[in-house]
Amino acid sequence: MVKFEQVTKKFGQITALENVSSEIKKGEFVFITGPSGSGKTTLLRLLLREISPNKGKILIEGKDISTLRSSEIPFYRRKIGVVFQDFKLLADRTVYENVELVMEVSGEGQSAKRKINDALKQVGLAERANLFPRQLAGGEQQRTVLARALVAQPKLILADEPTGNLDPATARQIVSLIDQAAKNGTTVLMATHNADIVNSLKRRVIQLKQGKVVSDKASGKYQE
Repeated sequence: MVKFEQVTKKFGQITALENVSSEIKKGEFVFITGPSGSGKTTLLRLLLREISPNKGKILIEGKDISTLRSSEIPFYRRKIGVVFQDFKLLADRTVYENVELVMEVSGEGQSAKRKINDALKQVGLAERANLFPRQLAGGEQQRTVLARALVAQPKLILADEPTGNLDPATARQIVSLIDQAAKNGTTVLMATHNADIVNSLKRRVIQLKQGKVVSDKASGKYQE
């Protein structure tokens, strides 16, 4: 599903990732761990095609995404669900409308409403669909973001510190929902420095340090 081949990314004189090689299978849940500045977010931005590597290849379902033309990138991103720490919800849109935006972009017709309602039900927000983000607790806002990521049934979910602003109990709920997506066949890469979450879930852990992969374990332990 996802394959990195000797990927290096530099920003000026700073090397954010260096000779990263790894392969992630369909439906696999992988934690990307490491201290701040280790390259976690850069790796996810490469997968989203916000940036391109200086060297190496990134293959998604066998296709080198570095070769995508600008006009192809929006279509590529429709296969990806994104969950960030800062929510990125539109304040003037309801929960339903924030999730609906994804379906508007995808151009789906009558099936869109059913998928939106299913996604909101999946994350436990069916009864909160008509509220605005300011009326929600932090955990509910993040569940809205997760519903938005899930609604188009993506092949890949990229989660960048999705539990960073949440209390421990709510963080576990969010990660459990993301893990369920993986069990349903979606590939998940989650960048985090939350050792409790990583160690409790017991999924594959790729650890970065100074832009290099220093550990890759099928069910790893992680210490900050």
